[in-house]
Amino acid sequence: MMLCIVTGGAGFIGSHLVDALVARGDRVIIIDSLVNGERQNIADHIDAGRVTLIQADLLHDGWQQSLSGIKRVYHLAADPDVRQGSLTPDSQIHNNILATYRLLEAMRAHGVSEIVFTSTSTVYGDATVIPTPESYHPLEPVSVYGASKLASESLISAYCHGFGMKGWVYRFANIIGERSNHGVITDFIKKLEHNHDELEILGNGRQTKSYLEVKACVGAMLFAAEKSDSVLNIFNIGSEDWVDVVTIADIVVREMGLSHVKYCFTGGERGWVGDVPRMQLAVTKLKALGWKPDIGSLESVEVAVRAMLGKTGK
Repeated sequence: MMLCIVTGGAGFIGSHLVDALVARGDRVIIIDSLVNGERQNIADHIDAGRVTLIQADLLHDGWQQSLSGIKRVYHLAADPDVRQGSLTPDSQIHNNILATYRLLEAMRAHGVSEIVFTSTSTVYGDATVIPTPESYHPLEPVSVYGASKLASESLISAYCHGFGMKGWVYRFANIIGERSNHGVITDFIKKLEHNHDELEILGNGRQTKSYLEVKACVGAMLFAAEKSDSVLNIFNIGSEDWVDVVTIADIVVREMGLSHVKYCFTGGERGWVGDVPRMQLAVTKLKALGWKPDIGSLESVEVAVRAMLGKTGK
């Protein structure tokens, strides 16, 4: 049993991580502003007394004392809107970079020695090596979101090497599933609920990326944290295949019971400024520890769409 903190624990991936931590017997404190997260995602745990929720913004004060006696922080709190970040970057500079710095300083002040950080495949930018390994360079993000995550990775590296901490950094493929409130699947569902006959697809629809269902992602996170022990441990987490956007649209249309939907494309290789049109991560490093994805991109999309349409239980 471990006493730990999850920032962003009421959010999409964070709440699934909390589920897994509670299931294995850990004591969990959640710090979440509830701007992107939702209390209902963790309500059962709160009501049962299994977790404590501190509603707070990492950019403000008042939450730091909760780190007293904590061994590990899972840092998931962030502004995840890649598209909006390229239009108005201020939120991601503050909520991703500055919030991470403030958290690290609070950890240093309270003697917290371990941090698990959720980063992103977008730190690689338009990678020329696919599948892309963790050793790929140079890292040239093409979005403010990717840049903010890479800056946070660098801060964590400096604090681990300079202040005796230990860190795990996970570069995610597209993580999808129940409780997600943004991304291509959410976008398609909302558009088709509004108009059953026509679906706008950003870009040319040929963007091809790797997807992984959220529970598989959380399993990989916990596995890697238990099986690696360097000062800084960096792992890709994703599936070993990929799927294009039109195929995702086809799945959403089918699962919504629609037919004869007309696809309208905005055009261009990128769906928006900062979009990476081709992405697949190499997971060889994590597989060497004994983990491998038990679900591929296509099945992940199918499972996620059904869950988000309420076709499966929680």
